[in-house]
Amino acid sequence: MDQIDWALLVLRMGTGSIILAHGVNHARGRRRTTAWFASIGFRNPELQWLASTAGELAVGVLLVAGLLTRAAAAGLVAIMVVAFWSVHRSNGFFIFRPGEGWEYVATLAMLGAVLALAGPGMASVDHVIGIDETLSGSAGVLLVVGAVAAAALLLALFFRPSPTPATKNAG
Repeated sequence: MDQIDWALLVLRMGTGSIILAHGVNHARGRRRTTAWFASIGFRNPELQWLASTAGELAVGVLLVAGLLTRAAAAGLVAIMVVAFWSVHRSNGFFIFRPGEGWEYVATLAMLGAVLALAGPGMASVDHVIGIDETLSGSAGVLLVVGAVAAAALLLALFFRPSPTPATKNAG
């Protein structure tokens, strides 16, 4: 293993652990998380809870293991696009701002994009079973583009936030 492989291992393990922790938190707080999804404007919040929780758990486990890494990393990008659009975009950049800005979700999305492009490195299940080079960085680009499209579709189908007071008066 060279320095890049070590760097990819640290990046995968750290990023995977972070998103896995989010998934565990959602799994433990099903009622609370479902109610929160409803409160921010998601139709069928139970389905959103299931998709979010399963997605975060799967992405986290796959990244930590280095299995289907490029696809898992693209999944992380999709999750962060949904989080950005539905929660963080109108709250400014910094996470410490009221409502939590978008710096954190942007950072995780960038980490996902980097892993989708760079691949898993040698210390991965993908490498052990010989699929680490089956999907190249070009495939990573396509996976990320597809993930962003999937996130946009999810938002188009399920995200219906209530109009803000200014919007209500404008109509």
